[in-house]
Amino acid sequence: MGAIEADTILIVGMLLAMGAGALSFLSPCVLPIFPAYLSYITGISVKDLQEQNKGEIRRKLLTHSAFFLLGVSLVFISLGVGASFLGQWIKSILTGNTGLLIQRIAGIFIIFMGAFVAGWIKIPALMQDRRMRSANKPVGYLGTFFVGLGFAAGWTPCIGPIFASILFLAASNPGHGITYTLMYVIGFALPFLVLTFFLGSTKFITKHTGVIMKIGGIIMIIMGLVLFTGQLPVITGYLLELIEGTWLERLG
Repeated sequence: MGAIEADTILIVGMLLAMGAGALSFLSPCVLPIFPAYLSYITGISVKDLQEQNKGEIRRKLLTHSAFFLLGVSLVFISLGVGASFLGQWIKSILTGNTGLLIQRIAGIFIIFMGAFVAGWIKIPALMQDRRMRSANKPVGYLGTFFVGLGFAAGWTPCIGPIFASILFLAASNPGHGITYTLMYVIGFALPFLVLTFFLGSTKFITKHTGVIMKIGGIIMIIMGLVLFTGQLPVITGYLLELIEGTWLERLG
């Protein structure tokens, strides 16, 4: 495999991980309660959050959101680092083409989780919400940071399967596992911050979360099939040919 092709595979994986992060945020177990979470960490009522657009409130929202995401990111990235080391350890103790074996296991898992995310199969154990709850509101930005830690540590029915798929991807590609996890975090954080700024837009998006999850589940299944069959290098080869052909046409 050439260096350019390897870079293309990495870029494809990064884009998929980023898309998985966005899908996690837009899932029906996160997006609908998003205003309530903002209300909880800022102490401002949901009604005031959605009706007022004052600069001071917006700055407070964005600052608290940043600390919340910092807590979320710390847990997610730590898990990604652990998955990468686990994948490297498994490869070191096993003989033969273990990379392909781990990749196929990851592919099967991602297919299974994609069917779950799309709503085609039910797994009761994954439908339980294990987020930590507290009757007391967080105190200041440090409290918001710990709420983010609790949110990520508890996962949710929709985030768990999607992020677990990224962890399997990280374990099957330990050299780039941290990169994939970081892109997942970025994918989760970007829509979080954008919708914090435009809070009223959540109502429109919430109406279509079912369709969003089905599309996301189908993409996960396709990605799982690609990993299981080992066709990712072939697909990236076609992409390279397409890109190179386009550039040659423009230069010609």
